[in-house]
Amino acid sequence: MTRVWLDGRLVAPDRAHVPIADRGLLLGDGLFETMRVHKGRAFDLDGHLARLESGLRILGFARAVDLARLRADVTNYLAAEGASEAALRLTLTRGAGPRGLAPPEEPRPTIVMTLSPLPLARETPVSLWIATSTRRNELSPVSRAKALPYLDNLIALQEARAHGAEDALMLNTRDLVACASVANVFIVRDGRLETPPISDGALPGRMRALLLDLAGEAGLTPMEGSLCPDALAGADHMLLTNSIRGVVEAGSCNGAALQRRAGVVVARLRALIAARVERA
Repeated sequence: MTRVWLDGRLVAPDRAHVPIADRGLLLGDGLFETMRVHKGRAFDLDGHLARLESGLRILGFARAVDLARLRADVTNYLAAEGASEAALRLTLTRGAGPRGLAPPEEPRPTIVMTLSPLPLARETPVSLWIATSTRRNELSPVSRAKALPYLDNLIALQEARAHGAEDALMLNTRDLVACASVANVFIVRDGRLETPPISDGALPGRMRALLLDLAGEAGLTPMEGSLCPDALAGADHMLLTNSIRGVVEAGSCNGAALQRRAGVVVARLRALIAARVERA
């Protein structure tokens, strides 16, 4: 069984414990990154650590984390476990603190890393449901960080599953499309690859950034712009992206079929991503 990296130590999963006063456990005071491991290396590690650092600045304890050491720890953990193809999750909390909301003046972060098998490639389109039980708060700085509290996403996903859908589409406070439960959203329309801007509550996803970078090579014009839910029905194709699953097609929303007319372009995007991962 794969061991857990806990604060610089390799331990068995059943012996990996954090203090009961850890603020990540009590308050969700922390961040996480999920990365694809390919041929023993974490793909886009620098990009993930840059987003982590941005989140640490938002939460106010960036100075307590040595990112250079963290980068080395990721490499050491993968080497120690002989990880070739896997999903790597890095979780970082502010650590233990006194009772209450006020953080400790000198935080001692807790750092945990775990490895899991990569999911099988998705070959069929996913069904979506537009969540009404919660909203993505685009006004919160936390919407731009991979913060631990994912309860709104969980509530949205539960609603989608209750309606027989596989994933939830989350709107922001202005009823604009923000994201799926664990993915960024794209549509292909009139030769453009469109995605909601960060200001609409979209997480600055690393696969999102890669797709925007590769769009031109696939013959598409990348564009960040607000998306109304009504725009989905008229799109040529709808895609969901994250670092582990890559690009997944959407087949329906609220029970209505979505168009899938840009299959050649989607295949091209997937091939470009695969080539970038291989080169890295």
